[in-house]
Amino acid sequence: MTDCLRILVVDDEPGMCEGAQRVLRRHAVHLPDMGVEIAFDTEGAGTMAAAREALGRGRFDLVLLDYKLPDGSGLDLLREIRAARMDLLVIMITAFASLEVAVSATRNGAYDFLSKPFGPEELESVVTKATRALIVERKARRLEEERRKTRLQFLSVLAHELKAPLGAVEGILKLLQHRILGHDLSAYDAQVARAMARVEGMRKLIFDLLDLTRIEAGERRRELRAVDVAEVARTAIDTVAAEAERRDIRIRLDAAGPVAMTADRSELEIIFNNLVGNAVKYNRNGGRVEVRIARRNRAVVIEVEDTGIGMTAEEAARLFGEFVRIRNEKTRHIAGSGLGLSTVKKLVLLYGGEVSVLSQPDAGSTFTVTLREPSETGPDQTATAGPSSTTAAPSHAGGSSAEQSSSLQGP
Repeated sequence: MTDCLRILVVDDEPGMCEGAQRVLRRHAVHLPDMGVEIAFDTEGAGTMAAAREALGRGRFDLVLLDYKLPDGSGLDLLREIRAARMDLLVIMITAFASLEVAVSATRNGAYDFLSKPFGPEELESVVTKATRALIVERKARRLEEERRKTRLQFLSVLAHELKAPLGAVEGILKLLQHRILGHDLSAYDAQVARAMARVEGMRKLIFDLLDLTRIEAGERRRELRAVDVAEVARTAIDTVAAEAERRDIRIRLDAAGPVAMTADRSELEIIFNNLVGNAVKYNRNGGRVEVRIARRNRAVVIEVEDTGIGMTAEEAARLFGEFVRIRNEKTRHIAGSGLGLSTVKKLVLLYGGEVSVLSQPDAGSTFTVTLREPSETGPDQTATAGPSSTTAAPSHAGGSSAEQSSSLQGP
């Protein structure tokens, strides 16, 4: 990508001013690490007044500013530029290259100092250095602004997600406080159950948020060791077994014996708990969940298929974002934090893997996760055992999604 920076050359010597402009118009700065090449457009000014007029008329990125001008000192203009908080860098040029001048210019915001007489190479060198500094500074500001907006958006969504359940719990507590339903405690059982469900939803939101924050901050301590992925899946299935049985949802685990890989067990638990939990939560009563685990070369492929409510293509495309919850008539009464699948995505990327979903409204969803062995581990560690197929009453946690595959790939 080619970009163009504008340079204002302020010097009362016409030959110096025009010569510097000619050199800079031919000059280009290559920044391959940032994927950009910088060319330059220049304008000249021979006095303070002309420089002020040019700065007021147009936007500049760099200013080459002579220390001594016919109508004043370049330091005065430097102070004005600094006071106006202009987004540019100033390089002072002067024939009086004293330490005092350099210190004064630097204190007033000059980026660099160029002594007369100077050749094209010196000019190109100092402009190249200033250009890189300017591009890095602007990129850092953009990133910081993006982070600030992300934080504000995050806090806004978090506040919204907590406000509704807190309001509901408060309403139920007031109902108890004022004995609206009378003095028979059993009359309040349903309301207490609703409050407990809301509190459990907030607790899950907090735990999901902590998991996500630790992963993103790199503060989560990973313990990589040989893990049987199939055994982790069975544990996740056991966790949702009671709910699946209550709703007559059948869960089947299909794994060719133990499926060993080098991984952090707790990370696999988060992945399975989210996928299998969603498969049950978003399923229909009397539905089915299939959990399939297989090794393909140095990767482990996990598929969780459900017969649930499914999603549209547009919903599937948004599914792995933070605080994304599919809201419609079918999901209106289903609690969730909107963080589970975004956490799954981040964990999958730690294994250089991919996660995708294929879904169709009212038909169900299939989530596919590919986890790759860390490069430092040895060859395939799959233990050999007879095929294992386990059927239980828990269900898959598939969300909804359309006949589209939405995928995110690791590096």
